[in-house]
Amino acid sequence: MALLELQEVHTYYGGIHALKGLSITVNQGEVVTLIGSNGAGKSTTLKTICGQTRAKQGKVLFNGKDITQLRTHDIAKAGIAHVPEGRRIFPKLTVRENLEMGAFGVSDKKVIEEGIERAFAYFPRLKERIDQKGGTMSGGEQQMLAIARGLMMKPQILMLDEPSMGLAPILVEQIFDIVTELNKEGMTILLVEQNANQALSVAHRGYVIQTGEIIMKDDADILLANPQVREAYLA
Repeated sequence: MALLELQEVHTYYGGIHALKGLSITVNQGEVVTLIGSNGAGKSTTLKTICGQTRAKQGKVLFNGKDITQLRTHDIAKAGIAHVPEGRRIFPKLTVRENLEMGAFGVSDKKVIEEGIERAFAYFPRLKERIDQKGGTMSGGEQQMLAIARGLMMKPQILMLDEPSMGLAPILVEQIFDIVTELNKEGMTILLVEQNANQALSVAHRGYVIQTGEIIMKDDADILLANPQVREAYLA
């Protein structure tokens, strides 16, 4: 049984048919990437999974349970963390306060502190900035904070939307190193990324989405070597 499965999902924005019968699976312990051009439906897929946008048809299954109509915060509590495009940290809150916000479903202060220490183990730079307001940090530091905040509730799956966007190449490498490290420690990851080369380099499997439909799927290394994929997304 897949950890996460989308079955023939259709999502609309008003009259716009954004996802057209989209089906994907993510198994426990995998890094799966969804690649495609701007407007292809990548972010919409993640928003549909976490309930920000409702599927009009089809199902979203998590651990075999239908979560299609659950509220967003209930989906988060169930074990799905969404790190949205553009970071979206709380700019006026400190690093610590942002992390505490990520543990909104946790009442045990000891568990919250353990989560913060775990975040600092992954992102030592955040420990140095613990009392700094999020909005005053660099783009790379904000991305680290966004991922760390997503980890605060010990999710079963981490969904990352364009984590490399706007970052210098050296910071992109750091972010993808962290993705690899998290996966080695057992974290399942669904990665949406325009930087297809980087995404396929860290993923086990990949899907190519175009105008709301999956047009190709395979092991990541096979997609990486595919001439069509290389011409369209890796040039």
